[in-house]
Amino acid sequence: MAFIVGLTGGIGSGKTSVADLFQNLGAEIIDTDVIAHQLTRANGSAIQPITAAFGNHFILGDGSLDRAAMRDFVFSNGRARHQLESILHPLIYQETKRQLLLLQSDYGILVVPLLVEIDDYRKLVERILVIDCPESLQISRTMQRSKLQEHAVRKIMATQCSRSERLAIADDVIVNDSTIQNLELAVQKLHQKYQLLVDQSSS
Repeated sequence: MAFIVGLTGGIGSGKTSVADLFQNLGAEIIDTDVIAHQLTRANGSAIQPITAAFGNHFILGDGSLDRAAMRDFVFSNGRARHQLESILHPLIYQETKRQLLLLQSDYGILVVPLLVEIDDYRKLVERILVIDCPESLQISRTMQRSKLQEHAVRKIMATQCSRSERLAIADDVIVNDSTIQNLELAVQKLHQKYQLLVDQSSS
């Protein structure tokens, strides 16, 4: 199996931007959010168990999950959130392991927003890269990107672990609080570091 770097960070920290930059440098990316989208589209593996648990209220006319409505519901209802997670997480984890076996690049990036919260993913990675930024930036970026109100973003952040908890498990940290040029430089440095680690592990 390829050398795997687990990439994590809070909402709005810039995980996708960083993953895209690594991909441009040749690393293959597995993103658990992308897998979750695949599982909840029409005829996705999660649709039937979600319908069984929550009824048809959150299923759109095309048969896919109404993600916005479900998000609003579960972030206001802890029990429902845990129920949804108990359906999605095992399916996401199994698909993640399947995709890891197919990686061909020198090293792979596994993007897991809940890497701190779900221990199983830590067993799949050699290193943990945390994308960090001030909470105020997380909020403003998420409001701009997802058109959510500030209180809705704060609700989501409240369900995630704290910055300090993420940083405590980090092997590497990228602080994403300035320009895209600085972000590119930080990614290039880590790309070189990861290639060196791959060479050392295979020698």
